[in-house]
Amino acid sequence: MARRPASSEPLDPADPVHLARRAFLEGAGVEIASSFPGITRLGGQIVAALYLAETPRSMDELAAELGCSKSNIFGNLRALESAGIVERRRETGSRHDSYSLRGPYPDVIIGAYMSRLRRVTADKIAISDRALELLGDAGGSEAEFLRRRLVDLRRKYTLFAEFFAQVLPAIEGPIDLEQMLRRVPAGVFEAVARLAREAMSRARRPSEPPKG
Repeated sequence: MARRPASSEPLDPADPVHLARRAFLEGAGVEIASSFPGITRLGGQIVAALYLAETPRSMDELAAELGCSKSNIFGNLRALESAGIVERRRETGSRHDSYSLRGPYPDVIIGAYMSRLRRVTADKIAISDRALELLGDAGGSEAEFLRRRLVDLRRKYTLFAEFFAQVLPAIEGPIDLEQMLRRVPAGVFEAVARLAREAMSRARRPSEPPKG
């Protein structure tokens, strides 16, 4: 598909298309940056700009559209590549790289976020295991308190890891969450919603004083 030629006419800041585009770029930039450590608001805007593009974009094109330097674009593209959100390519005969999303939006964001959650969960289990190993058989009230906290943390993160393994086993890359949710029977949603309400209700109850 040929690239859409850039218009030679200056943009009207009051044009509804321009206003809507800017609102989406800025909103998506903030949302994506808040979900991924190491990705800035500009990185989120790059994701939004690539989603709105009909073809892969060069660093020059992204810099011109987002009004920033190529060095800032370059740094953010590296972070987005590392997160599995953006991929780089070079067309035959071209001297410059171009960039596109690794998959459909928002599927690529959901997939990258789930991959990050799996890594965080595995890291927390490893950290707990290492701390417990160092604690060993140490006795005393302080050691017992620390041991209980570490064991409890490891138990919770292990449960999360088992959940991810069952629901999203070894999935890397974009996740079509819409398709997955449309295939879930309505009764399952109702059961999950009921369990969530019950869990939140218990969490809001004040702790009961110890008996005796």
